[in-house]
Amino acid sequence: MDRLLLQRHAELCQTLASPVRLDILNLLREGERRVNELAEQTGLNQANVSQHLAVLRNKGIVTTRREGTTVYYRVANPKIIRACDLIRQVLAEQADEHIEIARAARGAARRKAT
Repeated sequence: MDRLLLQRHAELCQTLASPVRLDILNLLREGERRVNELAEQTGLNQANVSQHLAVLRNKGIVTTRREGTTVYYRVANPKIIRACDLIRQVLAEQADEHIEIARAARGAARRKAT
């Protein structure tokens, strides 16, 4: 793979490595929102949400639309939501595997104890 593409991939992953930003993206999957709506829904103050939105916007993950003095944020490319969903599916599958391994280990320990 091209080094520049790998670098940009890593930067995108770093940008998404924030639970707050992932929460914001999850809220934006339903459509565009104003900063104050996102602040209310995340329980954070507007300044904090604005900082996270600025990072997401600088990386091209979200985009804006202005209506008078109101700025609306939305996901720039719906594929980013699909990518996040795919990662969550992988994490859920890994969690299921860990649960199965733990159950098997407990069962083996019980059989050994008797």
